[in-house]
Amino acid sequence: MKRLIFLIVVTVAANAHAFCGFYVAKGDAKIFNRASQVALVRAGDHTVMTMANDFRGDPREFAVVIPVPTPIERGQIHVADKALIDHLDAYSSPRLVEYFDYDPCMMADRADMGIPMAVGASAPKEREARARSLGVTIEARYTVGEYDILILSAKQSNGLEIWLRENGYSIPNGATAVLGSYIRQNMKFFVARVNLGEQAKLGFNYLRPIQVAYDSPKFMLPIRLGTVNANGPQELFVYALTRIGRVETTNYRTVKLPTDIDVPMYVREEFAPFYKALFSEQVRREDMSSVFLEYAWDMTWCDPCAGDPLSIDELRKLGVFWLGGEGAQSIFLTRLHVRYDRAHFPEDLVFQQTGDKRNYQARYVLHHAWTGSSDCPAARNYQRELRNRREREAANLSHLTGWKISDVRKKMNIASLAPPLDKKEKKWWESLW
Repeated sequence: MKRLIFLIVVTVAANAHAFCGFYVAKGDAKIFNRASQVALVRAGDHTVMTMANDFRGDPREFAVVIPVPTPIERGQIHVADKALIDHLDAYSSPRLVEYFDYDPCMMADRADMGIPMAVGASAPKEREARARSLGVTIEARYTVGEYDILILSAKQSNGLEIWLRENGYSIPNGATAVLGSYIRQNMKFFVARVNLGEQAKLGFNYLRPIQVAYDSPKFMLPIRLGTVNANGPQELFVYALTRIGRVETTNYRTVKLPTDIDVPMYVREEFAPFYKALFSEQVRREDMSSVFLEYAWDMTWCDPCAGDPLSIDELRKLGVFWLGGEGAQSIFLTRLHVRYDRAHFPEDLVFQQTGDKRNYQARYVLHHAWTGSSDCPAARNYQRELRNRREREAANLSHLTGWKISDVRKKMNIASLAPPLDKKEKKWWESLW
């Protein structure tokens, strides 16, 4: 019987849309040429630095010079697994998410009935408060393989049904009675949704990262030596893990990338060139003199996840030495991206930890239009707004990337979205005679 219950609950959510949108693509480090990646674990004066360099060629020709602020003993040097950096990259990458519009007539009916609409991504505390108001308790959150999982309990079936619908789960007719029978038996609810995070594939021939642990009041990263024999600008990704909050540079501007912006549907198939163009355009506007924030988030959760969270074992191998029994609850991850050369970055990067724990991610949004048949005033209003939305998406994409808006509109086939002439409306000249 328990097996059957499990299948019923999973079936309830099988065709659902994720509450805050499905993650569909990411802008990871591999899409950039000449990219180096550095993980910095920092607490007090203790630092563990893991460096992965984009070296291509005969390994016998490889050499690295790492300036460090203190003498280094043999026991402070380690060779790390590149998969640790890959996982950090996948987890914190800029991401593309998608939403699906509902039937506008159904949504209008729900509004008339006073049923709350599903809202965009909100803070966990707000979501949990809403759940409690409906008699629903979120007892645990997990990510297992390709699924994000919630364990729920509820006091009443209609409250649970409302919560599930608000969070994008499609509940079949007649489910209320079934849910109610389980609630009366004090059962919990296993709710799963698909996490489309892909395992990053190595784009270049990286040697295993070098890891160094040291003590110093200086929180910095030496980059100047890397510009000496560089052939053009280089890409650097910094993943900073701290106990306090977001990390920023003190001797260069730290700039947040534009985020939470709607873009055209075709970006789904072209996310890598889109994100490369977006980043290059932001660098151009800043005259290649700023460090860009791509991600800042408490590692206890992500929304949506572009990769599975790092395990406790992986975090320890990166050098997170303070874990103990706290786990990821005491880790804040900052991802910085800089394109640099000798002319624009004459100094090494100097960092500071801030107390800012506000969550941020470079996130771009697709909206699937409703394509079903609908015939109501709300549907006609929806079609008019849809044309306006497409125009805004075209303008957004052009502004973000510097691409010509005429080219964007052509790829969107936006001319076909022009409003048709209302058959009931007279032509303007007919009233003249």
